[in-house]
Amino acid sequence: MSPIRTIVRQALAAGYLTVDAEEQLRSLLQTTKYGLEDFEAFIALQTEVVEGRVKQQAWELLRSNSIAATV
Repeated sequence: MSPIRTIVRQALAAGYLTVDAEEQLRSLLQTTKYGLEDFEAFIALQTEVVEGRVKQQAWELLRSNSIAATV
C-alpha cells in the first residue's frame, strides 16, 4: 500500500489527522507521482474532515492558542 493511502487509512480509522501526518501528506502529494487510488483516498479524507468525522490536530491547536490568547 502506498504511503498516502496508509496515512489516510490511519487518519480515517482514528478519526484524527495529526499535524505530522498532514505534513507528510502535503509533502507526498507535492513530490510523489501518485495514482487514482491515492487521489481518491485523499479526497475521501478531505470529505471526512469537512463533514466533521475526522478532526485536524492543526485546527485544535490553533483554536486552543486563540482561546489562550484571549484569556
